[in-house]
Amino acid sequence: MLDALGVVTTVVVGLMVGVEFSVAFIMSRILDALPEDSGQLGHAHGGRMLGALMPFWYIGSLVLSAIWAIAGWPDHGAGLVSTAAGLLIVSVVMSVLLLVPINNRNRTWTPENRPADWKDQLNRWNRYHHVRVAVIVTAFTLLATALS
Repeated sequence: MLDALGVVTTVVVGLMVGVEFSVAFIMSRILDALPEDSGQLGHAHGGRMLGALMPFWYIGSLVLSAIWAIAGWPDHGAGLVSTAAGLLIVSVVMSVLLLVPINNRNRTWTPENRPADWKDQLNRWNRYHHVRVAVIVTAFTLLATALS
């Protein structure tokens, strides 16, 4: 049962990493290459779509990791899983304190109401997001290592 929990947790976190990696290194570049300021509208739409899904994914990943760490505590790899859970906590805190406030503003912007510094705010979100991606990739790597 513990092995199944480890596999499910690793797959769930791995899929989240894939989505966030894609947003950071593929979608943002595609949106930024769109003509004029169409990219901002794409960012806003993406923020509305993923903003509704990602809180459940992040919290679910954290809960699964915590359950795995607690259930497998005396076993080999529990330290790796605990560290991964700690990193997922960091990613949730980063999200709430740094990324979500910018995303919540951006997802309501239109060409008529967005602030003058909207590009700076999106660039700041992207920088924070890159750090968060590094954190969750590290957590995923630890979880995958703990499976072996």
